[in-house]
Amino acid sequence: MSVLVFADSTEGKFKKTAFEVVSYGKKVAEQLGVNLVVLTINATDASELYTYGAERVLTVSNEGLSTFNAKEYAAVITQAANKENATVVVIDSSINSLYLSPLVAVSLEAGYASNTVAAPSSTNPFTVKRKAFSNKAFSNTVISTEKKVIGVAKNSFGIHENSVAGSLESFDAEVVASGVKSEKVERVTGTVTIADADIVVSAGRGLKGPENWGMIEELAAVLGAATACSKPVSDLGWRPHGEHVGQTGKPVASNLYIAIGISGAIQHLAGINASKVKVVINTDPEAPFFKAADYGVVGDAFEVVPKLIEKLKAFKAA
Repeated sequence: MSVLVFADSTEGKFKKTAFEVVSYGKKVAEQLGVNLVVLTINATDASELYTYGAERVLTVSNEGLSTFNAKEYAAVITQAANKENATVVVIDSSINSLYLSPLVAVSLEAGYASNTVAAPSSTNPFTVKRKAFSNKAFSNTVISTEKKVIGVAKNSFGIHENSVAGSLESFDAEVVASGVKSEKVERVTGTVTIADADIVVSAGRGLKGPENWGMIEELAAVLGAATACSKPVSDLGWRPHGEHVGQTGKPVASNLYIAIGISGAIQHLAGINASKVKVVINTDPEAPFFKAADYGVVGDAFEVVPKLIEKLKAFKAA
C-alpha cells in the first residue's frame, strides 16, 4: 500500500502547492506506516520533490498532456494509484483540481474530502479537518471508504522540508482521449500569479477607472505581490477576468491580502476569507470589509496608496 500525491506543475515548473501537498502526503504516509509515491506530469526537475519527502517519483512525459484536461489527467492519476495500490490520493485544491479530484474519486470508488486544512486527526476512523460554510467554519469529516482522495487547501498545512534520497521512475501512462480540445491557451507571464502569491493587492470600483491601476501595479511590484480585482471591475472590463477573486472568481489564501476601494460584498469575502492577514483601504468607514479585516485604513486610496508606496520603498532602501 502507499500514499500517492499528484504534484502539479505549469510549463514544467512546480507550483508552491506541489511542495505543500508532498509535505502533507509525507505526513499521512508516516501516520499510516506506508510509502509515499509522487506523480508528476511533464515536470522538468522532479528530483526537487525529494526535499519534501518524496521517496519515489513517477514521471510522466507526454506532449498530449501539455495542456490541462481534467478527464485525461484523472485517468493518469487513477492508473498510477492502481499501479501503486494507493489507499490515499492527495491533490491540491486549485481551480483545476476542483474538476480533477471528483473524477479521480469516482474512478477509484473513493470518498473525497476537499479543502482539507490539517493532517488526519485519526486514521481509524480516517478523519480530516476541512473548511466549511465558505471558510467561516470547520468540519471534522470521516472518510469511510477503503480508498480516499484528499484535496489540500492552499497555505493551510504549510511547506515542510523532509529530505530523503528519492528515486525517479518513468511511468508510461495510457492517455485516454476526453473528446475535449483546447484551441488556445493564454498565460500571464512576467508577473506573480494569484495562485502562487504570498501577497495579493486587490482593487475595486473605488479606483474609478482602469487608467488608475498604475498605482496598484506599482504597490504590487514593491511588495512582490500579485494583482487582483473585484467582480464588478472584471465585468466592466477594467481588468482581465483572470484577476477576479471571490466566491465566483479565484479563491485566495495568501499570507497578506490588501483590498483597496472594495466594499466587501459577501461573495468577495467568501473567496478571500482564507487569507491570513487582511488589510482594507476604503473611504467608507461602514464598508462591510472592515468587519472582516485585521487592519483597516479609512481614507482616500489616491492619497493613501502613493504614501504607502513611498514608505515601503524607503523601508526597502534602508
